[in-house]
Amino acid sequence: MEIFNISGLREIDLSSNNLSGSLPPNIGSILPNIERLLLGELTNLVGTIPHSISNCSKLTILGLSGNKLSGLIPNSLGYLTHLQYLDLERNNLTSDSSLSFLISLINCRNLTLLSLYLNPLNGILPASTGNLSTSLTKVTASSCKIKGRLPNEIGNLRSLLFLDLSGNNLVGSIPTSIGNLENLQRFDLSNNKFTGFIGDYLCKLQSLGAIYFSQNQLSGSLPNCLGNITSLRQIYLGSNKLSSNIPPSLGNLQDLVVLDLSSNNMVGSLPQEIGNLKVATQMDLSMNQFSNAIPTEIGGLQNLAYLSLRHNKLQGAIPDSMSNMVGLEFLDLSNNNISGIIPRSLEKLQYLKYFNVSDNKLYGEIPSGGPFKNLSSQFFIYNEALCGSSRFSVPPCPSSSKHKSNRKKLLVVFILLVIAVAFVPITFVILWIRYRRDKSAPQQADSLSTIITERISYYELLQATNALSESNLIGSGSFGSVYKGVLRSGTAIAVKVFNLQLDAAFKSFDTECEVLRSLRHRNLVKVITSCSNLDFKALVLEYMANGSLEKYLYSHNYFLDTKQRLSIMIDVACALEYLHHGCSLPVIHCDVKPSNVLLDEDMVAHLSDFGISKLLGEDQGDLYTKTIATLGYIAPEYGQDGLVSTKCDVYSYGIMLLETFTRRKPNEFEGDLCLKQWVSYSLPEAVMDVVDVNLVTPTGNHIRKELDVVASIMNVALDCCAESPARRTNMKDIVGMLQKIKIQLSAC
Repeated sequence: MEIFNISGLREIDLSSNNLSGSLPPNIGSILPNIERLLLGELTNLVGTIPHSISNCSKLTILGLSGNKLSGLIPNSLGYLTHLQYLDLERNNLTSDSSLSFLISLINCRNLTLLSLYLNPLNGILPASTGNLSTSLTKVTASSCKIKGRLPNEIGNLRSLLFLDLSGNNLVGSIPTSIGNLENLQRFDLSNNKFTGFIGDYLCKLQSLGAIYFSQNQLSGSLPNCLGNITSLRQIYLGSNKLSSNIPPSLGNLQDLVVLDLSSNNMVGSLPQEIGNLKVATQMDLSMNQFSNAIPTEIGGLQNLAYLSLRHNKLQGAIPDSMSNMVGLEFLDLSNNNISGIIPRSLEKLQYLKYFNVSDNKLYGEIPSGGPFKNLSSQFFIYNEALCGSSRFSVPPCPSSSKHKSNRKKLLVVFILLVIAVAFVPITFVILWIRYRRDKSAPQQADSLSTIITERISYYELLQATNALSESNLIGSGSFGSVYKGVLRSGTAIAVKVFNLQLDAAFKSFDTECEVLRSLRHRNLVKVITSCSNLDFKALVLEYMANGSLEKYLYSHNYFLDTKQRLSIMIDVACALEYLHHGCSLPVIHCDVKPSNVLLDEDMVAHLSDFGISKLLGEDQGDLYTKTIATLGYIAPEYGQDGLVSTKCDVYSYGIMLLETFTRRKPNEFEGDLCLKQWVSYSLPEAVMDVVDVNLVTPTGNHIRKELDVVASIMNVALDCCAESPARRTNMKDIVGMLQKIKIQLSAC
């Protein structure tokens, strides 16, 4: 660039322009008087940072963020003694294992900002980090592959306002010297591997506005003094191993906007003081062990838009006071032990878009006014005795019987008893005759005891499927074929007929029967019955009108947008979460892939095909098998050693999540390159290069925000695909992360 030959220049700002090239090797000699050099966000600035930059001795501001610079960060930066602002974030810059460039920066005594975010530094923070400028107010080094411990000397940087070391591989406990950073306002250590307790040292940070400690392995209790940091506005402690009550002192945080304690092991009652958090807009207490009733004081949170209490052990009724939470848009109370009725007063919540009370003990009428007009029936399943409108897939509520006399009631009971006494012997005779008659029939339905809704004979199956004709064939797999059928009642069914010429098909049939006997979840394909004898074995399944996810991804006649794809993958994640964590014995599916994800008429996803699934015994973390699943989706330990665990499903899910948003099959790559590597090389800057070209276009509205959402989804997928099973995220956390991303997507 000719501009670099003007030796008298003191300031250059070419940021955010369509410029290409590299920094001149002799930049220090041709710009000896430069004081401010800002070259961030250029189209194609490549190459290295020249060592000669140390000759720009008057430089106070150096901004090179958002480029494609590579190579080592030069130690010669330490000669820029007037440097105040150093921004190298979002490049491909590296360092040696001891991050020696940081040591050189000790000489920059006026440094106030240091940003290294998203560079693969791959080193250990030296203890001398604590000797950096005492004027330093902001340090961001997130997603830099920094490892080792956080040095105790970090507490010497007493002017720090902003410290972000998230998304690294830091281990050990958080040093108590952090308590010396009395001016700290934002503290982010999320997505690391910190262990140990959150100590009282945190309470010395009386200027703290935001704590981000989620996705670590922190344990123990929340410090009671946390409620004394009245400046706190955001607390993110989700996905740790915290095991205490919520301290009532948290109610003192009257400026708190976000409270996230999800996916921990927290216990006890929700404190009444939670009702003091009047300005809170988001509260996630899901995936814990909270018990007893929801406090009525929660109704005072009129600004709360998001409340998740799912997967706890809460009891009692839904407080009528929740109808005062006029700002609510999202309310999830699913998977608890909540009883009683759904208060009709909740119809007043005009902004409510998501209300899930499935898997509880509720009864009575489901309200039908206000926001309930648009809610899915799936939000009310698996309760005790809910009734109401047919669109909720519940029986109608019985009419009032207040005016019936006791005499009439006794008469009805007497008549029913008489009928029952007469019916039992008659039924016995009919069944005996039918048994004698059918004993000679070639085939007969063999029920799956706990999930049958009706018995269907072999002849009815033939009639329903046009004698298993090819025109009714809707799919084939390793162990048989699936046919569409229509019963005489008009009910559509899918009939999975096993190929008994294959020995493995017998085992596959028995496995599916054993596994599906005790499972029930909205995102698993429902089995109606089975039909079995020596010559014929079939499962009768609920028909999925929209076919498989694979069809929607790879057929030109179908299209799924970002929101639909994310919703489908959340459905599958919920199914796996149930299999791994919600059953008496964990179930490993072993063959998670798009062709085994089926879509009903409402585009709700259902996981199918349990033919090679495994049941883990009590206290059994993994087991060995010789059964091989589908290539491309198999976890390394499964393919190499035959070792399967729930983490194998997590790996397969991660691959499928990548496939869903890239529309690239995992088995179409050659050589050492694979789908997960291809994606990881492109994140986060080049997400546009890997995302399905049909999904987002350069002219689309809010393209940048939507690409950021897709990048977040792919980061979750890559966490699932870690080589080591121990480093893979569990399905509980995956569900939580994807649901939060879905909320972000809704805001795009």
